[in-house]
Amino acid sequence: MQTETAEQIRDEAFSGDLRYLMALSHLVLANNQVTNRFIEQTYDMPVHAWSALYAVVHFPGVRAKEIRTLFPRPQNSISRAVSLLHRRGLLRQETMQDDNRARHLYPTDEGVALLSEIEERIGARQHEMFAPLTDDEKAEFLRLCRKVIASGKHETSEVL
Repeated sequence: MQTETAEQIRDEAFSGDLRYLMALSHLVLANNQVTNRFIEQTYDMPVHAWSALYAVVHFPGVRAKEIRTLFPRPQNSISRAVSLLHRRGLLRQETMQDDNRARHLYPTDEGVALLSEIEERIGARQHEMFAPLTDDEKAEFLRLCRKVIASGKHETSEVL
């Protein structure tokens, strides 16, 4: 049995029939591992919570079910994250006058301050991760990601 290096294994996986999903999965899973560990150790919260806080700070009045627009995660994960953020005083909920079930989420001053701190570190991570790319390559990468997202094919499947 021949021993292959990690680079050889990746080269083979990224040149096969599933190369696009394998490369994307590699990037996403590796980044999630680094980011999740940082968020959990530094802020004692799951990554779902910081991403929910991001949505609430940047889109005040968002409802929990609308957070999936930014972060396609299971609704129960988002609900748990919102509950955790509420318990910690990082967001507040306002019930709609015409629908007692609909709750709009707003950040507290503490939530805004915490997200600002997290965003600074995550921004540094983004810079670190995409440093090998030129500005034009980063723009093209984002353009292509947005094109795939706009197609809607990333959240549902006709073949699986």
